Amino acid sequence: MTQAITVADPKLARRERLFQRINKAAGWLNALGLGWVTPILRMAAGDNVAEQMSEIRKVLLVPLAGILCFLALWGFLAPKVQTSLGAIPGPAAVFGQANVLLQDHFVERSKATAFYARQDERNAKLVADGKADQVKHRVFTGKPTYIDQITTSLMTVGLGFVIATLVAVPLGIASGLSKTINGAINPLIQIFKPVSPLAWLPIVTMVVSALYVDPSSLLPKSLVISAVTVTLCSLWPTLINTALGVASIDKDLVNVGKVLQLSTATTIRKLVLPSALPLIFTGLRLSLGVGWMVLIAAEMLAQNPGLGKFVWDEFQNGSSDSLARIMVAVLTIGIIGFILDRIMYALQSAFTFSSNR
Repeated sequence: MTQAITVADPKLARRERLFQRINKAAGWLNALGLGWVTPILRMAAGDNVAEQMSEIRKVLLVPLAGILCFLALWGFLAPKVQTSLGAIPGPAAVFGQANVLLQDHFVERSKATAFYARQDERNAKLVADGKADQVKHRVFTGKPTYIDQITTSLMTVGLGFVIATLVAVPLGIASGLSKTINGAINPLIQIFKPVSPLAWLPIVTMVVSALYVDPSSLLPKSLVISAVTVTLCSLWPTLINTALGVASIDKDLVNVGKVLQLSTATTIRKLVLPSALPLIFTGLRLSLGVGWMVLIAAEMLAQNPGLGKFVWDEFQNGSSDSLARIMVAVLTIGIIGFILDRIMYALQSAFTFSSNR
């Protein structure tokens, strides 16, 4: 009997360690929108099958059923709606156009590869013939593909979001710590927060055109205009939530800082920021979502490169495939927005210890 217990103990210990790893990974999987993987892992590790199947049904099968019902309803109703460009495309037509756009990207990239190969071969021949002074390096000027448009939009929203964060977080900390500063900037927040990006865009365009007179190839003027517009519309949630988080920290912590005679910078770094981080990250998530929505509208109106311009160009194109391509863009915008939110949620889970998300 003693020998049986001794043999079983290592197995129980290994099983316990396995479940600990699964529980540790569960938080990250939930943050990334992959919470349905956790019950599968637990079931594979030997946990109660009925209990884990119930969890899989709740976190995976029910959402999948909702998506399938939406696709079925879309496929049934779409052909019944006739427009000037024909019937609304169903899921199959949209998927087909997504595949076409992806293939167009690969074709364009192969053209670029062939162009640079020919250029390198020509330059090598010139060098071999002693004509190195005639060597030229040109950039491939093919049309931007759908993937290129996505990349441009992500770069733009990233730049605008970073600028908004660098402005909003320090200003929110100052507002939360000082009632005087809060009273001074609160009217400005209430005035400018509801302003539409379509109203900001002409002003931003004129200001950037006047100040950014020598644009670089890495930061073209169109990208800066869209990024600044994103900044002006997306900084408010972070600013408001940061100020609220700082103002609501435990007063005992502030008093401890005064007793220890901590400097302002140390107080902010050691006491204020750790306590306010959950609300700050909530503001950052809201700001990123607002910025992504604002960017599409700004690109459409200003005709700057990106997904917004792609949608507008397809609308103006008026071909039989335009509606399907616009719907591909709509789904892409939604999926990317979801992924960006999950990334921010994962960062929030990594850097904060609050269970309230």
